[in-house]
Amino acid sequence: MGDRIVVTGGTGTIGRHVVPLLVDAGREVRVLTRHGGPSSPGVEHVHGDTLCGVGLDDAFTGADTVLHLAGGPRGDDVAMQHVVTAARRAGVRHLVLVSVTGADRVPVGYFRAKARSEEILAGSGVPWTVLRVAQLHEFVLPLVRALRRLPVLPVIRGLRVEPVDVHDAAARLAELTLADPAGRVRDLAGPQVHDLGSLLGATGVSRRISLRVPFPGPVGRAYRAGANLSADPERGTGTFAQFWSR
Repeated sequence: MGDRIVVTGGTGTIGRHVVPLLVDAGREVRVLTRHGGPSSPGVEHVHGDTLCGVGLDDAFTGADTVLHLAGGPRGDDVAMQHVVTAARRAGVRHLVLVSVTGADRVPVGYFRAKARSEEILAGSGVPWTVLRVAQLHEFVLPLVRALRRLPVLPVIRGLRVEPVDVHDAAARLAELTLADPAGRVRDLAGPQVHDLGSLLGATGVSRRISLRVPFPGPVGRAYRAGANLSADPERGTGTFAQFWSR
């Protein structure tokens, strides 16, 4: 493969950790962002928007590999269609997508859009790799901060998470991006599965008083069944307690 890699969302939570790894591996990296930014040795920033389909043809020209990290609360499937269309036109030989654990099992719009994105990529004709990743520690952090402020701990039966460190996610995505297309690979999750109590305990706080809170409906059933957890993931090494202590 050639040396140039395009990273959509390269300035985001995962992207800003992945891009230096790719540069260290000797690759030229073109970062597609909505706001652009200053370029640096080995890194070129270009303006584009995957959701609107703007700037993709120019960004993908001359690239063999695209790592698609850009995403949001809605419209990821629309963005994916724009990305694969531009990738086909540019002759991209490897398209890597970060998705979410349980994409096809949790009945929430964000998860459904990720599942649809996977389907679009698989049917695109572009050689591909998909890595489903559990929630990052950064995304669990607001919940934990809210729990620490409460006088009682809400207990939601069956609600568990397996948050993963962003450095573990970045390292795995860089590895996959630098390798040949592999289809859907094993999910990546954190080293520990937490309920709300153990998440709070990871910050050094315990609550003796708890209150059972119902989690009704199809979303509650999905979480109680562990639909948001991976059955056989690769596990990172960074714990939530370590993240909290940084």
